[in-house]
Amino acid sequence: MKPAIKRLLYLILLLPVVAGVGVAGLTGSASAKDFYKMSTVNLPTPFALNTTFAKIIQKYNPDIEIQVNATGIAPRHAMDAAQGKIDFFFTAPSLFHLMSNGKAMFKKVKNAKEMSQNLRTIFNYRIGFYQFATYADSGINSLADIKGKRVFLGPPAAVARIVAGGFIQAITGLEPGKDYEVVKLGFGPAAQAFQDRQIDLLTSPSNPPTAALAQIALSNKLRFLGAVDSDWEKPAMKKVMSIPGRTRGQFPADVYGGNQVNTKPIQTVAAWVSLGTRKDIPEEVVYKMTKTFWEHVDEMYAVASWAKDAINLNNAFVSLNMKLHPGAIKYYKEKGIEIPEVGLP
Repeated sequence: MKPAIKRLLYLILLLPVVAGVGVAGLTGSASAKDFYKMSTVNLPTPFALNTTFAKIIQKYNPDIEIQVNATGIAPRHAMDAAQGKIDFFFTAPSLFHLMSNGKAMFKKVKNAKEMSQNLRTIFNYRIGFYQFATYADSGINSLADIKGKRVFLGPPAAVARIVAGGFIQAITGLEPGKDYEVVKLGFGPAAQAFQDRQIDLLTSPSNPPTAALAQIALSNKLRFLGAVDSDWEKPAMKKVMSIPGRTRGQFPADVYGGNQVNTKPIQTVAAWVSLGTRKDIPEEVVYKMTKTFWEHVDEMYAVASWAKDAINLNNAFVSLNMKLHPGAIKYYKEKGIEIPEVGLP
């Protein structure tokens, strides 16, 4: 083969490699962004908040990209953030309380208390009310009637399971797993199992009307169970409500329409949760995100009817028990918003 032909063949073979390097280099420089990982749970309120937060931030800050992961459970997300594996996450005052004290699901995590000190929050919001739903023809007219029944309290190792089980026990004395069967499923599969009538009582910690329950209520009569006035004075209930992130609340007797058979508002736990981050995320990054979100919070309100009441600057510090991130503190101080002492460094 002649030298000229050899050189030509060599250039032809080399061209795709050179072109590939060139394109990759151009693409990298043209689309360079700050990349962040966010984890959430697959519940209506936190899923809507976290995904919308990410969309708002990216819409007004083209140099930022946030990848949202909606798998796993909140305790795992908190540990991942504390270890620097993710940047933003769904958390809760109750979860931080348990983690920082090495209790419940963190009891066997040797360095849980130390890891908790790596976490910060941006704001709190109401995840919703603990809704205990059953079919009107189930024969369950009060929480005491669930004895021997199949009950979904929340996913295994989730804080929701602890809150729901404690609330029911404070009212009825019934112990989870002893006096009734605790169904071990995730939120999505549990909703489907309830729709298939494989579960007698479904717990949903969310802002009503929850989409899954609203869908069921279109063609089925539902009853929602809760507390009465005297229940809140019980020592066991006061102990349950002493954990950060829990306040007394109620939702309307007709929020699910004509097929909701309740005649009075349902008294239950209102639960507060947080948008969390790591303490070592740069101050200016969190400041920019906090400012962007609150300046465009109307886009959050357009997502769901419950959002305006659940997520606003008036309740951003309800049940706060974590330190705020310095970037969030900078924004709130600029706005002249009083910050609770617990949230300051």
